[in-house]
Amino acid sequence: MSLKPDTHPKIEIGKVGVLLVNLGTPDGTDKVSMRRYLKEFLSDRRVIEAPRIIWWPILNGYILNTRPKKSGALYASIWNEERNESPLRTFTREQGEKLAGALTDLPNVVVDWAMRYGIPSIASRLDYLMEKGCERILIYPLYPQYSATTTASVNDKTFDALREMRWQPALRTVPPYYDTPVYIDALANSIEHHLEGLDFEPERVICSYHGIPKSYFEKGDPYYCHCMKTSRLLNERLGWEEGRLMTTFQSLFGPEEWLKPYTEKTVEKLAEEGVKNIAVLNPGFVSDCLETLEEIAGEVADAFHTAGGEKFSHIPCLNASKDGMTVIETVVRNELKGWI
Repeated sequence: MSLKPDTHPKIEIGKVGVLLVNLGTPDGTDKVSMRRYLKEFLSDRRVIEAPRIIWWPILNGYILNTRPKKSGALYASIWNEERNESPLRTFTREQGEKLAGALTDLPNVVVDWAMRYGIPSIASRLDYLMEKGCERILIYPLYPQYSATTTASVNDKTFDALREMRWQPALRTVPPYYDTPVYIDALANSIEHHLEGLDFEPERVICSYHGIPKSYFEKGDPYYCHCMKTSRLLNERLGWEEGRLMTTFQSLFGPEEWLKPYTEKTVEKLAEEGVKNIAVLNPGFVSDCLETLEEIAGEVADAFHTAGGEKFSHIPCLNASKDGMTVIETVVRNELKGWI
């Protein structure tokens, strides 16, 4: 039996969606929330490539019974108490809202945001954009440097969601933008502005990127090369002498060898060699999060001081700053060409 014309549901069409996707965040610092988040994150085959027959007993038998409490305490130290959420969620929401405000000259564009792990999920926001009439959607993984562990994982999850749709939108994904002038300029501006506000001159400025297992790089992941080029271009833009800007890798997990040099060991070595003042930034993170606010500004700073260093400063991520939003808006407008 067909629907009568006056009862047929109205379907919006002709819109273009933009979905910003960040890594993810637990919903709370309690054990249950942390366990749920860690299970989803550490079950991702893009993140942990070990055979399941080896990994599952480790994950379910040890990690998920010991790590949630520790991780919860770390998240609690940087938690946004006012909004009862992690800073990553706060910043990602703000980036989405500011991007929507910057694109008001494009009335057919709908902006939203999601998380690869946790809430709001990619699938739920794709459904929302479709309901808003978005027949074309641009997926923006918020990672300047490409890695299978991050960008590819976002794309995988997006394509998984499309598999469940009868009416699929046309799709584009944002390519890595680790070497684009707007991104390099934003990083340089951020560094220069931050250093102007310090009461000391850092002898070294360290670009600390999230690490990946060395074996992933050896299998063809371009992440290391992207990070090194970002640092090289950034140093050229700043016009600094060779050696002042350094590149390291952080957030090691498990016994496997990861990309080197390691951030914490590097700052310890610098202090032991007599370097007294340093600053650290995280070019690979679009938003401040646990790995920047707790690991770098907390643990790494402590390691530097313990080894004899005197002054340490963490340079914030671009977040939703003017320069940070200029990067996001520029990338989006470029990738929407031909659609709008």
